[in-house]
Amino acid sequence: MVWNDDNIEQLKKLWADGLTTGEIGKELGVSKNAVVGKAHRLGLKSRPSPIKRTKKDAKPDAKIRSVVDLSAHTCRWPIGDPRDPGFHFCGKPSLPGKPYCAEHAAIAYVSSNRSKDEDAA
Repeated sequence: MVWNDDNIEQLKKLWADGLTTGEIGKELGVSKNAVVGKAHRLGLKSRPSPIKRTKKDAKPDAKIRSVVDLSAHTCRWPIGDPRDPGFHFCGKPSLPGKPYCAEHAAIAYVSSNRSKDEDAA
């Protein structure tokens, strides 16, 4: 599609009316990416993303920095080098009777059957 004055004016109107890029694209017969690109090139005012973020997505949990911050029910898997400022522990809920969460327990514990199967291969 070649953008002409009529299409551009219609894009501007629909954009101002608050239609989504997908809706504008359907109206004009172009992809929503074409709408986004043209709106950007025209310098149209950007709009907030329609994707709703949860509170957890918006702000990450505080990192557990030392063993003192851990409880009997938090994952003790170390992340990074203890000499680096960003070093912390996982801190997710641990599996009952284990010091690690499910993800880190799968790495830490190798069943004897699995190692025998690997040796046989």
